[in-house]
Parts: sequence; structure tokens; C-alpha cells
Amino acid sequence: MREAIAAVAALALLSGVGMQAADAAGVVRYPLPKGIKFPIARAVAVPAGYELIFHSGTGPSPADPKAQAYSPQYWGDMETQTISVFNNMEKSLKEMGLSFRDVIKMNAYLVGDPKTGRMDFKGFMAGYTKFFGTRAEPNLPARSAVEVAGLAAPGALIEVEVILAKRMGR
Repeated sequence: MREAIAAVAALALLSGVGMQAADAAGVVRYPLPKGIKFPIARAVAVPAGYELIFHSGTGPSPADPKAQAYSPQYWGDMETQTISVFNNMEKSLKEMGLSFRDVIKMNAYLVGDPKTGRMDFKGFMAGYTKFFGTRAEPNLPARSAVEVAGLAAPGALIEVEVILAKRMGR
């Protein structure tokens, strides 16, 4: 299976199909169609010679630990929580010798805002775009963002899990 993915990626690269190599080693990130500039990849192909790492869900740290536990003031709004999640994840990845550059797939679980009952996707994107689709981090993961009824941490609005690809022996 890995060989098939590598062959398809190599063939597509040689033929100039609209793909973007993440690095010289061959991870390929397919951009969204028709020049859409939304900061995610349509798909990511990982060739043979890579190890896949499945990082567990990461939640936010309290924005105000002195506030009433699990209250909106304790956690902060969606943008604040999203930034906290990615700061926490970045620290974890560094400890593992990885970075956001290695993220190939992301699942974001967003709880509906208690006031509106709907997930604050705009707030999520405001935090997300501080870490992905930037000059410092142009590599975009394939991503899903879904609304969920709740998370293990009462009052938290977001949890994110990622899959990473690391070249074997790196």
C-alpha cells in the first residue's frame, strides 16, 4: 500500500498535477481545488519510509485558573482555547522531536458555545491560522472540524488530535 501511494505521488509530481511537496523527502499535500485559499490540504500522501504518529487529543489550559473552575472565564473563548490547545500541542511535539510541519491530518472537536448552541468556527479559525498556513508554517494538514455535544473537561470548547508523519531514521 505504501509503495502504491509513493508511486502515485511520484507520478503526479512528474506530471505536474496540482500538488505541493511538503519537503524534499516526498510527503505530498494536495491543495484545495480551483485555487481556494482556505488553510487546509485537500489530502496528504505519505510515501514509504515514513512512520505515522497518532497524537492523542489535546485540550486547553485554563485561561484564568483563579476563576470558578470550568466556567467560561476559567477556559476563555474559542479563540483563546484554540491558541492554548496549539501551544500545548506544540510543546508536546517538541518533546517528541516533532513539529507542526510534520502534521498531516487533524481532527478538531468543537463544542457549541453555551450562549448560541453552535460551535464558534470563526473563533477556531482565528486561533488555527496563527499556527497553520503562515509563512513560518506553510504546510497544511488535511483537516476535519466537527461539532460535538461535550468533552471530558467540563466547559472546554475544543480538543484537537493529529496524525504526523516522520521520515524513518530522522
